[in-house]
Amino acid sequence: MPSMFDLVTVDAADSELVAGFWAAALLLVEVQREDNGRWIVLADATGMRRIGVQRITDLGVASACWDGADKPRLHLDVACAPAEFDAEVERLLLLGAIQLRLPRHEDYGAIATMTDVEGNVFDLCAYH
Repeated sequence: MPSMFDLVTVDAADSELVAGFWAAALLLVEVQREDNGRWIVLADATGMRRIGVQRITDLGVASACWDGADKPRLHLDVACAPAEFDAEVERLLLLGAIQLRLPRHEDYGAIATMTDVEGNVFDLCAYH
């Protein structure tokens, strides 16, 4: 099964503040929280994940994903099954994606930070 759209992620200096804003603005509710609020997921009334908010230490310098002052503030998350993660990374690379860093494994699953053929950043996520 190929990757599927998961959610849009907003990078923020204050993840609580930004998540609170989007929750109120779009009538969303918090459905997931990791790493003491570093990662917050908001869903609609049906439980569909819509927005992720991740706290980064310095929006102007380096974050966990990108280096440089021109770091994007929004990126797509796409998801695949955990058993298909390695094959999906390879498939996306064959399509022209560029891997920005080696895949990492978190408590919630595997993440590969990549760009599309024009440099737009996305994360491939395989949740447990």
